[in-house]
Formats: sequence, C-alpha cells, structure tokens
Amino acid sequence: MRPTVVLLGTLDTKGTEYDYFRRCLAEAEVDVILVDTGIHEPQGPEPDVDRNEVSRLGGSSIAELIEANDRAHALDVMSLGASAILRRLHGDGKLDAVAGLGGTGGSTLISRAMQTLPVGVPKLLVSTVASGDTRPYVGDTDITMMNSIVDIAGINRISSRIIANAAGAVAGMAKVVPPEDTSQRPVVGATMFGLTTPCVTTARQYLEERGYEVIVFHATGSGGRALENLVDAGMVDAMLDITTTELADNLVGGVFSAGPERLTAAARAGIPQVVSVGAIDMVNFGAASTVPQKFENRTFHRHNDTVTLMRTTGEECDQLGREIAVKLNAAKGPVALYLPLKGTSGIATEGKTFHDPAADARLWTAIQENSGDGIEIHAHDCDINEPGFGLAMATRLHNMYTDIHNEADHDRTITP
Repeated sequence: MRPTVVLLGTLDTKGTEYDYFRRCLAEAEVDVILVDTGIHEPQGPEPDVDRNEVSRLGGSSIAELIEANDRAHALDVMSLGASAILRRLHGDGKLDAVAGLGGTGGSTLISRAMQTLPVGVPKLLVSTVASGDTRPYVGDTDITMMNSIVDIAGINRISSRIIANAAGAVAGMAKVVPPEDTSQRPVVGATMFGLTTPCVTTARQYLEERGYEVIVFHATGSGGRALENLVDAGMVDAMLDITTTELADNLVGGVFSAGPERLTAAARAGIPQVVSVGAIDMVNFGAASTVPQKFENRTFHRHNDTVTLMRTTGEECDQLGREIAVKLNAAKGPVALYLPLKGTSGIATEGKTFHDPAADARLWTAIQENSGDGIEIHAHDCDINEPGFGLAMATRLHNMYTDIHNEADHDRTITP
C-alpha cells in the first residue's frame, strides 16, 4: 500500500500553494488527505476534510467563527479540530506523515495539531518563521521545520523549489518503514549536562550492561520537558535524574528552564527514581551580553561563546533544596536522593570557579530538613563526577527496579 501524507492548512489563503504541494506529493507516489483549517471558502483544491468538520470537532461552527470575527479564537478552535482529525487518522492507520505550510498564524495552528501526534510520526512544517526562535512551534516534539525563504504567497521560482523539496522530504519520511521495536528492555530516563557527563556515562554503562535501555536527555529545558512528557505517557520505567539544573533556571530566570512541573512526572507515575543535584550550582544564560544587568555582581563562568553560567547563591540553594524535597515527598514510588558533598558539577569542585561550600551547605540542609521519611538520602564525600558516585546511583536504581519487577512479570532480562 502507498503511504499517506496528511496536508493540513488554510485553503482560503493558501489554496494555490497547497494545490501545488499536493501535486508534488502525487508525483512522489504517496496518497494525500487534504484537511482545510481555513475559515472562509477554500480557494483552489477541494479538501478531503472540510472546514466545517474541523470547526465542529473544535467545538464551534464556521458561521459562529465568521460572526465572531476573532482571529485568535478561530485559530484556537481550528487547531483543536485539526488535532482531533490528525489523531483520528493516525489511530485508523491512515496517516504516515503530516505536513503543512504557514506564516505565523498558520504555523501556530499546524504545529499545535502536529504536537498531539506521537513521537516518531513524521511531521514537516514549511514556515516563514523557521529561521528564528522555533520553540513555540516545535515545543518538546519532533516537528521538522523548513525555512520557506519567501512568503507563502504564490508559486514562483523560489517557492516552487522549496515546496517541491518539502514534498520530497515528507514523502521520503512517510515511506520509511519504522524500525521494529523488539526490545523488551526496561527504559531508564536519564538527564545530563556537559558538566555532569562523566557521572551519567558511568551510570549509563552500568545499567546498559545489565539489560536496560538508557535514554539520555540534555537538561536544556526542552530536554527536561520531553522527559517529563514521556514519563507521563508511560514510556519510561525508571528515572535516573542526575542533572536537575533546570530547576535553578526556572527559579532564577535562566534560559534552560523546563517549567514548574520539572521533577514531578516520575513522582506521579510511581516509578523508581534515583535523583541527584547535578549542575544545580548554575543558572544558564546565552552570550555574556545577554545576562540581565541585575546580575552584574554575581559569579560567572564562560562556558563558550553562546553559553554563560552564573553561580547560584546560598539563598537560591536553600530554595532549591526545599523544592526538591517537596516534589520528591509526593512520590508514589521509591525514591533515593544522592548528594555529592564535594561538588555538584565539573566546575563546582575545590579550586574551580563555582566552588562554594557555604552555598552547598545550605542546599544539603534544606534537602535534609524538608525530606520526608520516604526519601532515602545518600550523602557521598566526593564530587558528582567521581566514578563511584555514578556507580552508586546506578546500582541503587537497579536494585530498586529488580525489587519491584521480576522476569515473570515483564519478560525482561536483567542481569544481577
């Protein structure tokens, strides 16, 4: 059977472009389902799913949206309806990939709908904003954005090539047979930073040797959010949360915040979690010129040309310790918290830029004073990147998991 690409977009303003996109896809030998998310009469091709169906699933009607004359409200309604359409088509096995074209409004609508599809489903968005900050459109998903170069307004020598390239790309992705997932290994979600890499590497290797699949997330905000989402989706069996630095960015205002929900999904899910305070000694900013002036008297470390690190203060460490304890206290499953008393990152050890025993002491105290009886606390007289620390965390997680799960329950091979 030929794969199917769903085209999603506003045919009242982009009908000509979508007609060309659909023809390019037909030449690439894929079937196309065209979904109209526009408000007014479509211009050009007749859609396979019309605007009335989309608006109905979004909780309104086209007549109501036209009468309201509220573009933002219409976008919300049509994005909800488009999301429902995509999920239905995917559930029915009629969607192998999804693609769309848009400016700011169209990109917002299309990307919202795309974000509701599972990770791994090909998603391609040709957009006028693809060369800027794409976080509002990509979020924590695997949407691929392609820069349209010119505005999406007619077919010309540039737009025709860009759209043809997009058609070839999404058709190719739709034709790829997904690798068969035959693995029965339990999945461990882990968090890492450059300055905690040795610790995570040691722990990962130990767990992989014992039959786990360790998926490492870069703790840059989007990484932490993606991990939390996967835990909520039931795709993670245990958590090795070594690098909780995103909490510091969320508290102080750094660029790598994962939001207030960071460190909560595993607690809700009740899966085993082993947690540490990796890189919590730092808040992340961009180039030095981007650091807010109010922080001018703080301690900084130039990580590279695009990343500037700022040392967390004793007061901030106190607040972070309380937050960690409160979030872990809510856990429904087993929790172990590991504290590296001689440094929480590669630059927080003695003689390094962020070495601050007084601030660290406030972190340790806040954690210990606010942790409930259900949290195991393991304090080690070493820094986070010493091999024994990562090994201890991995060993404890392995023991937690094997205490809960046995081979008869999960048909998974775990080496003692």
